[in-house]
Amino acid sequence: MKQLQIKRIYDAESPKDGIRILVDRLWPRGIKKSDAHLDYWFKEITPSPELRKWFGHLPERFEEFSKKYIHELENNKTQIRQIKDMLKSKNVTLLYAAKSPRINHAIVLRNYIMQNAEIKT
Repeated sequence: MKQLQIKRIYDAESPKDGIRILVDRLWPRGIKKSDAHLDYWFKEITPSPELRKWFGHLPERFEEFSKKYIHELENNKTQIRQIKDMLKSKNVTLLYAAKSPRINHAIVLRNYIMQNAEIKT
């Protein structure tokens, strides 16, 4: 399996990124689509609008947010499987727009994918 990494969409593109997937439901502010260098935009595996609004990127809510987001991911494994398949041959970078590199949904998503190596179809 290749490397699964996360980075802000505002960070420079790198050849080490491999397949670049935006994992935000909303398009990031200040980024032109032509400058994003995306391979995919997976809106379906992002937190629901209700959960995203409730979380509000408040550090004290991150633990509970993570649990709720994992529950949402449990009910939507199609794109998780696609990412796992991509990782068989290429690095994959999950791109997010949140300001914090420590409390964001991409961390939860990456950990979920790595902990669930065998997702049943």
